[in-house]
Amino acid sequence: MVGALSPLLDAGRAKLYCVDGADEYTWRADDVPLEERARRHGEFERWILEAVAPWIHDDTDGGEIVVTGASFGAYHAANFALKRADLFPLAISLSGVYDVSVVGWGERGDATYFSNPVDYVAHLHGDHLDWLPSRASLLLVCGQGQWEDTTGALESTKAFARMLGEKGIRHE
Repeated sequence: MVGALSPLLDAGRAKLYCVDGADEYTWRADDVPLEERARRHGEFERWILEAVAPWIHDDTDGGEIVVTGASFGAYHAANFALKRADLFPLAISLSGVYDVSVVGWGERGDATYFSNPVDYVAHLHGDHLDWLPSRASLLLVCGQGQWEDTTGALESTKAFARMLGEKGIRHE
């Protein structure tokens, strides 16, 4: 990914910030029930929103932040763009799965619901849904190989794209 961006980086037209998704403590913590994983993910989100995003805005003189990621990073990119399009108006999501409930066990509560795009997007309405299509744009990219087949990424990406389309949220 860095190589593909090198002309923009070398010309000073873009900056690249790489942030760990902390998935080993959240969604990939197999010994922890799903709702606790979601609560931990909420702490990660707060850190991004309260520390990382402001630091990037300061470093870029308020430049627009594009979020991108592959695999679980694709989920993170889409989730941030959908929840905070004012900070992250464009997400480039590569070979992602957008239903986090498939990675865990245990009860699903509010923390899971509000961290799971296939749950909250399906029920978007009112002011946020009126505002979101004018601000957020998602680019969903997925291959068709063994990795995408075994993880369900292709099926998940297609279903998620249909859901975004039904809600009028820009995506390709």
